[in-house]
Parts: sequence; C-alpha cells; structure tokens
Amino acid sequence: MGKVTGFKEFERQLPTKDTPKERLKNYKEFVHTYSEEELNTQAARCMNCGIPFCHSGCPLGNVIPEFNDAVYDGKWEEAFEILSSTNNFPEFTGRICPAPCESACVLGINRSPVAIEEIEKHIAEIAYQKGFAKAKPVAIKSGKSVAVVGSGPAGLAAAAQLIKAGHEVTVFERDDKPGGLLRYGIPDFKLDKWVIDRRIELMKQEGVVFKCNAEVGVDVSADELKAFDAIVLAGGSTIPRNLSIPGRELKGVYFAMEFLKQQNKRVGESDYQEEEILATRKNVLVIGGGDTGSDCVGTSNRHGAKTVTQFELMPKPPAQRTAAMPWPNYPMLLKNTTSHEEGCERFWSVNTKAFLGDEHGNLKGVLVVDLEWETDTLGRPVKFAEVPGSEREIPCELALLAMGFLHPQHEGLLKQLGVSFDARGNVNATEGSYKTTVDKVFVAGDMRRGQSLVVWAISEGRECARRVDEFLMGHSVLESKDSIVTYAF
Repeated sequence: MGKVTGFKEFERQLPTKDTPKERLKNYKEFVHTYSEEELNTQAARCMNCGIPFCHSGCPLGNVIPEFNDAVYDGKWEEAFEILSSTNNFPEFTGRICPAPCESACVLGINRSPVAIEEIEKHIAEIAYQKGFAKAKPVAIKSGKSVAVVGSGPAGLAAAAQLIKAGHEVTVFERDDKPGGLLRYGIPDFKLDKWVIDRRIELMKQEGVVFKCNAEVGVDVSADELKAFDAIVLAGGSTIPRNLSIPGRELKGVYFAMEFLKQQNKRVGESDYQEEEILATRKNVLVIGGGDTGSDCVGTSNRHGAKTVTQFELMPKPPAQRTAAMPWPNYPMLLKNTTSHEEGCERFWSVNTKAFLGDEHGNLKGVLVVDLEWETDTLGRPVKFAEVPGSEREIPCELALLAMGFLHPQHEGLLKQLGVSFDARGNVNATEGSYKTTVDKVFVAGDMRRGQSLVVWAISEGRECARRVDEFLMGHSVLESKDSIVTYAF
C-alpha cells in the first residue's frame, strides 16, 4: 500500500456539509468534497488486508484495496478503471449506497472503517473532470437485439453491459425520463438529477436507445417485445406495503412514493398529473424507519412542515454490534441520517391503530399505542404486546406510509408474458440463471429478489446481462463478479 502505517496514523473523516439551516433552503446536494490532502489521507487508512472482507461485503465485489492504493498514489485513471471494472455507476453508489463494504471493513472491527463510499464518489467525479469517464462504443456488433424493461439501476446496469457485448439495446421506461427510483424516488438533495443525466448521455453515445413514456403492457404490448431476441425485466418492486386500518381512506394519508415522486417531478420541472401533496404548515407523521422514511422527513422539512414525527414498529436498534450481528455481517444499527439532523422526533415500538378524520374527510390525527417486545436469547425481537394504558391520539394532517414494498406489479406486462411468481409475488427465475419460465425472458433486480439495495440492483443487472449474452451467443464475453474480483492480483 501507499502508506503501510496509514490506518494507525489517521482517523476517519467525512467531508463537511452545509448546516441544516442552509440546506433546508433548497433541494441541492449539500455534501462537500475532500481536499486533495484529505482524500489522500483517507485512502491511506486502507490496510490492504490479507483477506479483504470489503470485497465480500459489497454485492458488486468492488476491488477496494487496489483502488484505494491508486488514489493514494494519485493514479486517477487506474483508480477509475479498477472501480468501473465492477461498478457501472460509482457516481450513484458513492452518493446513495448504505455501504455494506464499510460494515465488512477489517479496520472496522475495533476502529472506524475506511471511508470507502466517499472515496468511490471522488474517484467517479475526478474521472468525469479529467475525461476518463467517456462513452466507449463497441465496433463489432452481434446482430442480436435486447429489450430492457425499466430504467432503474438494475435495468441501466443490464443495458450498459449488453451494449458492451455488441448487442442492440432498447430500454423502455414508463416515466418521462430514465432513472426509475433513482430519478423519482430519491430526493435531489441526496442524488441531484444532473448526475443521472450525465450517465444517460454516455449510454446513449454508446448506442443504448431509451424509449420513455412507454409503459410496456399498456403503451407497448408484450407481443411487440417478443420481436426482440431477448427480454430483460427490470421493473422493480413497485407495490407498496399498505396499512389497512380504520381511516385509511382519509385525505392526507399517502404512500411515501406518491409524496416523493410528485416532489421530484416538481423540482425537475417535469410534467406531472398526480395530486400535489404538500407538508407545509402541517403536522407530518412518517410511518416506517428506513431510508424512504428518512427521505420523507427531509422533504417535509424543506416544505416547511410544522412538525415531523417518525414512527417505527420495531424496537430502537442498538448503537453498536450485538451478538446477533457479528462482524463482518451487515449490522442493523441505529442510523441518524442527514434528514434527521434537520429536525425530526423519532419513536420506536409504536403501533398506529387508526387514522382520525374531521367532518370533511380530512386527516386530523392518529391513534397510536406503545409496544413491548419479547426477545430471543440473542436479543432479537420476536413478538410484541401492547402496553396497557399507552393508547393516545396525536395531531397529524399528513401521514406518509414508508413501510417498504411487497412485489412487482403483476397486472399488465407480467401477466401478458405469462411469467410465474414465487411465494412472495416476485418473478420466478431458475436458480442462478436469471431466466424466467418464459422462453428468452430474463429478470433482474428487485423484480426478482425483492426490495433491496442499489448495489444489489446493479449486481443483478450485470449478472443477468452475462446470462443473456450466454443465451444469445452460446458463450459470454462479460465477466462474472467472481472472476473480476481477481482484477489486480
């Protein structure tokens, strides 16, 4: 490594951010960049472990010690080549990935882990600045065509890989612009949309065709897709988990994505027909403690909400690893996001029993009760009971349901194609092949594995593309994740 004793000499340091007061004034990204010296120092903390567990912690198998070494030496083109050998979109993951690689970092056993995610983002941004991130059209074409349904991270990764293999690739997107949840599910203050546009432009230059406002199964029939030599389903897990309690029909109760999507379209100056949902001067309740719930918190505060409260059914997570979450497994720890810093009262072990309305059918409050959880021998919650006497009403004019997603939309394309589903309602694929029960139809991402992380979506898209290439050509020129891990050895 560039500095063998770096992990002893330097502490983890993240880039500075705008203050909460400043960043609530707009929807722009607010995390600053490292100075050249700070970036060098953070890369120096990587220990070049004998067995680098960060590789296995990352679903993409990113070759992390090697690109850290290149960063330390200022070899930016080499760093970008190593990083992009496994990750098509480091500018996305460097902003929105929960960084399971850092949870698996060996240094993280007894010190703060290496700031892998921030280093990754800096490599990508420097590559764009220096011209290393550029379109690389393939000269030799296969003569085969592939339709990719969905332009989220799984669909984009599949398209990016398949175009490299020489196939003609057409991506169908039902919204007006590509990106899927990257564009309309994640707020601009976490992922500014020029970052997506910049990458989409490179993919277009490489030959990928994007057809937007084209919902397959509605605007485009399944039969039209069958004209392609292969089909990749990457539409995501889009059916949200509902909360079927009294008062659910009241005006003021919405799914989180209804709230976030119309806000992102408004900021991006896109046409939208959905109802305008505003948190301005309202008591907002976010039900669900994950990243989507956090995004609702940050957006509500930017609207000028009167109060923002977040409920979670499960007990409060621990601040440190427990026996139930040993290293290098990804731990379910208490997470305070930048949105929480901006203002939010949080409660755990709370169950929402009813939405309460006024005489005009508008939401005015919620009925809640505290829960007491019973745990197993490792401290994991297994069942709960209501705490007697804890039932109460709280004022609320806007409730946002951020409790995750169940499965992909079955009506339309999936039923027209005749694919089968697993017990959870996801599209069935034969083990390890990404191939559905329908000839020449493949599936990747949340549509196959269920709701998951952006890195899993990219990994699924890449691996699915390799299987499609094998199907079309009898072999694949695309390397698997396992073979790429040996890149620098």
